[in-house]
Amino acid sequence: MSTATTDAVVPFDEAVQTYDPVMGLEVHVELGTETKMFCGCATAFGAEPNTQVCPVCLGLPGALPVVNATAVESAIRIGLALHCDIAEWCRFARKNYFYPDMPKNFQTSQYDEPIAFDGYLDVELDDGEVFRVEIERAHMEEDTGKSLHVGGSTGRIQGAAYSLVDYNRAGIPLIEIVTRPILGAGERAPEVARAYVATLRDLLKALDVSDVKMEQGSMRCDANVSLKPRGAEQLGTRTETKNVNSLRSVERAVRYEICRHAAVLDAGGSITQETRHWHEDTGVTTSGRPKSDADDYRYFPEPDLVPVAPSREDVERLRSTLPEPPAERRKRLQSAWGYSDLEMRDVINAGAVEIIEETVAAGASPAAARKWWSGELARRANAEGKAVTDFGVRPQDVAELDGLVASGRLNDSMARQVLDGVVAGEGTPTQVADARGLELVQDDGALEAAVDEVIAGNPDVAQKVRDGKVQAVGALIGQVMKAMKGQADAAKVRELLLQRLG
Repeated sequence: MSTATTDAVVPFDEAVQTYDPVMGLEVHVELGTETKMFCGCATAFGAEPNTQVCPVCLGLPGALPVVNATAVESAIRIGLALHCDIAEWCRFARKNYFYPDMPKNFQTSQYDEPIAFDGYLDVELDDGEVFRVEIERAHMEEDTGKSLHVGGSTGRIQGAAYSLVDYNRAGIPLIEIVTRPILGAGERAPEVARAYVATLRDLLKALDVSDVKMEQGSMRCDANVSLKPRGAEQLGTRTETKNVNSLRSVERAVRYEICRHAAVLDAGGSITQETRHWHEDTGVTTSGRPKSDADDYRYFPEPDLVPVAPSREDVERLRSTLPEPPAERRKRLQSAWGYSDLEMRDVINAGAVEIIEETVAAGASPAAARKWWSGELARRANAEGKAVTDFGVRPQDVAELDGLVASGRLNDSMARQVLDGVVAGEGTPTQVADARGLELVQDDGALEAAVDEVIAGNPDVAQKVRDGKVQAVGALIGQVMKAMKGQADAAKVRELLLQRLG
C-alpha cells in the first residue's frame, strides 16, 4: 500500500494547450561485464548480499582502482551506435556526495569530459512518425549499492524500522546516456519518452552490452520535466522523477508531471527543483529531495585513474562490430516475411522478432511462425504474466508443428493440443502427436458417412444451404467435426457438404 499524497493536477489536454512540455531523459544502463568497473568482483544478479565486494569497491583505505577495458569498449560501441563523437582523450572525476549506499562517499564518474558526446537517436512513434532525440553525452561511471528499508509499508525510508545496505551492486559498470532538452513534442511528449527508452533498449540489446532488464534495475530512466508557456523562450524549472523502471511507467510519469506542473503554475505557484519518486500503484509522483546542481557535487579529476585515450584505429575496429540497427532490421524482416504494419507491430509488442526469425530459419512459414508466437503463445504469456520464451517451446518445435499441419496430419485444433503437450514437457510435436493419437482421419469412407448422417439429421439446415444460404453450412461442419471427434479436415468437410448439397 502506498502512502503517496495526491497533488492537484489539471487534465492533460488542458495542460498541453497552455504549456509546451520540455523533457530531458537520463538513462542508466548496467553493462553486462563479468567484473565491476574498477575491480575484479563478480557482477552476477541475485547473489547473497555483500558477497561480491572487495577493498576497492568498498572504498577501503589504500585500495586503488583499475579500469575495466571491456566496459570502456562497450561505452565506445554505445556512443558509436548513438551517432556520437568519441573523445580522443577523457578523464574520470569524483562526484562527491554522502549517501549510505555509496561506500566511498563519492562516485567515480565522468563530468565535463565524457567518452561520447553530440549524438542522436531517431525514434518511431506509434503512427510511424519519426522523432529525433538529440544526445548530449554518454559517460562512464559506477553504480551505487542498494538500500533496503525494512518495516514500513512502502519500501521507502519513511516509516521503516531500520535499513540495510547491500554493496554487491556498488561498482558495477554504468553508462549514463543524457539527452539534450527535448522540445517540440507537445501533446506527444509522454509517447516520445516511452518510444525513446524502448528504442534505446532495443539498440542496447542488439549491441549485447547489457541485458536491459528494467524490472531488475539494469536499465532505468530518470525523467526530467518542465513546462514553459506556449511561445516562450525561457525554459521552466524542472523536476526529476528518479529510477523509473518500465516503459509504461516512463510514459505515465511524464504525463503525470506535466499535469501536476500545470496545476501549480495555473495557481500562480512556482515549481520546486527536486527529485521525485514514482508510485506505480497510484500513478503519482511524490517529493524526494531538493535537486542538486553540478557545483554542489564538487567534481574534480579522479587522481587514482589515468585518462582514457582510445586510438582512432580502436574506435574504427569497434565501429565494425556494430550490428544492423534494430529499426532497419525490423523493416527488412517485415518485407521478407510479408507482414502488414499491424502484424509486425503485434510481433514487436510480443517481443517475438528474434524467435520468429529463428523459427523461419528452422523451416516454418512466416505466417505460421507469427501465428504461433505472437498469437497462441503470446496469448498464454499475457494470461500468465510470462514472456513467450518462458514455456520451453523452441523455434524448431514450432517449425515441426507447422510441418505437421502443412502435411495434413493435424488441423489447427489438434495442433493446439500438441502445443499443450510440448509446453507440458511431453516431448517434441511429433512425439506428442504420436503419444496422444492425434491424426486427421484419412478414411474418405468414414468421413462421407459422417457427412451423410449429419445432412440426414438436419434437413432444415440442409435445405437452407440448397437454397443458397451457404453460411448455414457452418452449423453442419461443426456437427461433422464433433462426430469425427475433431479428427477431420474442416476444409474437406466443407467441400464434401457443399458437393452433397449443391
